[in-house]
Amino acid sequence: MLGIEGAFIGFLLLLGLMFIGLHIASSIFMVAAFGAWWFFGDAMFRPFGTMMWGTLNNFLLVAIPLYVFMGEILVRGGVTERMYVALADWLNPLPGGLLHTNIAASTIFAAISGSSVATAATIGTVAFPAFRQRNYKESWVLGSVASGATLGILIPPSINLIIYGAITNNSIGRLFTAGIVPGLLLAAFFMITIIVWSTLDTSIAGKREPLAPWSERRKRLKDLLPPLFVFAIVMGSIYTGWATPTEAAGVGAVAALILVGCYGKLSWKLLKDSMLTTVGTTAMTLLILVAAFYLNFVLGVLGVPAQVSAFVSGFDAPSWLMMLLLVILYLILGCFLDALAMMIATIPIVWPVVQHLGFDGIWFGIFLVLMCELALITPPVGMNLYVVQSIRGRGSIGTVIVGVMPFLACILLLVALTMAFPALVNWLPSYVHG
Repeated sequence: MLGIEGAFIGFLLLLGLMFIGLHIASSIFMVAAFGAWWFFGDAMFRPFGTMMWGTLNNFLLVAIPLYVFMGEILVRGGVTERMYVALADWLNPLPGGLLHTNIAASTIFAAISGSSVATAATIGTVAFPAFRQRNYKESWVLGSVASGATLGILIPPSINLIIYGAITNNSIGRLFTAGIVPGLLLAAFFMITIIVWSTLDTSIAGKREPLAPWSERRKRLKDLLPPLFVFAIVMGSIYTGWATPTEAAGVGAVAALILVGCYGKLSWKLLKDSMLTTVGTTAMTLLILVAAFYLNFVLGVLGVPAQVSAFVSGFDAPSWLMMLLLVILYLILGCFLDALAMMIATIPIVWPVVQHLGFDGIWFGIFLVLMCELALITPPVGMNLYVVQSIRGRGSIGTVIVGVMPFLACILLLVALTMAFPALVNWLPSYVHG
C-alpha cells in the first residue's frame, strides 16, 4: 500500500502548492517529479521528453486552439452584443426581465466559446451597463452572470471535456453530445429559479422597460442566427459523422471568420488580437496537460490505480454511496482549487475507482464537469466570482457570492438528477459512434 500512502502525501503537497498560488502546471510537475525521484531516482526523469512529445502530438488537442480562436473571432466581431440585445427583446416580459437574458446569452455563447471564464467576461461586459440604469437587485445581476457562465464548460464545445477525454481516452464527440441535454436543463433550472424568486420578490427585477415594437423585435431575431449557425455546423458535422471534433473545430473557425467578414468587422488587428489570446490560452492549457500526463505516468508506475481499485473493492458499500462520497470530496476541493486544477489533479486517482464501480466514462465526464461548475462559483476560490467582480469594478465580492447561492442549488439538483437518471446524459450520445 506504499503507493497509496505516497499518492496521498503527494496529493496533500499538490493542494498546498496550489493554495499558496503556484502555477497549476508547475505544482503538478513538481509533485510528479518529486515522487519519481523519491521512489526511483533519476531514471524516471528520462521518459519525460518523449512523453511530452507524445502528449502534444495528439490530433485531438488541435481542437483546443481552434475552438478558442473561433470564440475570440465571434466576440471581437460584435456577434455577442447583437445576440444579447436580440434576446433581451424577447425575454424581458418574463418575471425577472433582463436576468433571463444573462442566462440565455451565456447558454448560446457557451456553444461557441468552450470556456466558462470567457463566457463570464464577455456576458458581464455586455450586460452590466444595461442593468445599472434599471435598479435591478445587484446580487442577482452578478449571480446570474457568474452562474450562467458555468455553462461554458458543459455545453459543447468544451475545453474541459476535451481534456477529460484526452486523459481518460473517452470519445470527444460523445462527450460533446452528452453535454447538450444537461446544459439545457441547467439553463432551464436557472431561469425557473429567477422566475420563482422574482415572483416572490418583485424588487429583484427593478424597473421594467417598455417592450420594443414587434417589427423591431422580429428584425433583431436575425442576430441570433450567427452563433446558432456556428453551433449547428460544429455539432452537426460531429453528429452526422461528417467530421471529427477536431475537424469540426476547424470548420467552425472558418465559419466564424466568414460571419465576421460579412458584418464588415474582419481586420488585421482583430485577427492579431484573437491569435495572441488563442496562443496564450492554448499554451497555458497544454502545459497543464503535459504535467498531468507525467503525473499519470508516475502514478501508473507506482501501481497506485490498481491499489486504489483493490482498496475500494474491499468496501462492501453500494456504488451510489461511493459517488455521494465523491460529490462531498469535490464540494470540499472546489472551495480551494480552480475547476481545471481540481479536475486534472483528481482524475488519476478517481478514474480507476469509477471504472471499478462500473460507471460509464461518458456519464462520469459530465458528472465531473458539473462538479467543476460548482467549483467555478464556490467561495473563496471560484474563478467566475473574481472575473465578474473585476468587470463590476466596485463594491465587495460578497455581493457576488450572495448572488450565486440560489444557482448553486440548481447545479446540485442537476447532479442529483443525473445520478438518479443516467439516461439524461447517456441517451443522446448513444446515437453517436466514435
